[in-house]
Amino acid sequence: MDHARISALAGRLLDAYEGSHTLDPITASDPSFDMAAAYAVLREIHARRTASGWRAVGRKIGFTNRTIWARYGVDRPWWAHVYSHTVHHAPDGHAARAIAGFVQPRIEPEVVFGLRGPVPAAGDARAVLDAVDWIAAGFEIVQSHFPGWRFRTPDCTAAFGLHGALIVGPETRLDATERDRLAAMLPDFEVTLQRGAVIVDRGRGRNVLDSPALALRHLAELLASQPDAPPLAAGEIITTGTLTDAWPIAAGSRWRSDYGALGVRGIELALL
Repeated sequence: MDHARISALAGRLLDAYEGSHTLDPITASDPSFDMAAAYAVLREIHARRTASGWRAVGRKIGFTNRTIWARYGVDRPWWAHVYSHTVHHAPDGHAARAIAGFVQPRIEPEVVFGLRGPVPAAGDARAVLDAVDWIAAGFEIVQSHFPGWRFRTPDCTAAFGLHGALIVGPETRLDATERDRLAAMLPDFEVTLQRGAVIVDRGRGRNVLDSPALALRHLAELLASQPDAPPLAAGEIITTGTLTDAWPIAAGSRWRSDYGALGVRGIELALL
């Protein structure tokens, strides 16, 4: 795909983002639009955002939860940048977020890692966790600029990786003992997602590529296969994908996550 086409698509997507409107999936009119082209568009968007003052602070991994691939018509995970504009910290576990301007927003409970160094693209979960400084609960607010959340994998990759915002809960710093515990615990812990007094969903760590730690390894592998992608580095915030389905949200609702035996404090989020 030539640069003029990449630039035009990036412009269309940024217009949809800034104007809070939908557009037809790119693949609807161009079935040849593939993942290589999607990442090229995403790089152009990132370059424009960086030029306008946005600062990348980490990455999100999308659709690591294989239990929902068929529902959304996707076939693999992918990644996108998250920014200082979109990441918000809730050090006491409580947050409020306005959602005006988001398009068809949904909420996802995730495991978030803060990196202390490069992530190995091989090795087991314990080896991966050596690269992690802290762990936290996260709520990602995702959005779809494609009507009815209907798209193909390249469409949602190019469209900012569906990222709207990320709320990061209290950080738990890791030592060797805690990394040992987490390596064993991450596949099996259960998260509960609650709206008001109603439990709307439950999920397990194994939903995201068998463990959030292994989802992080997958990201390192994916980046290693992309010559134009910067490798993971110390200080980055990585959110590893939804543990449940993604649930529609509306202003005035309150959401809560509980990470059970994982020992990570969940988040209480008021949507304005």
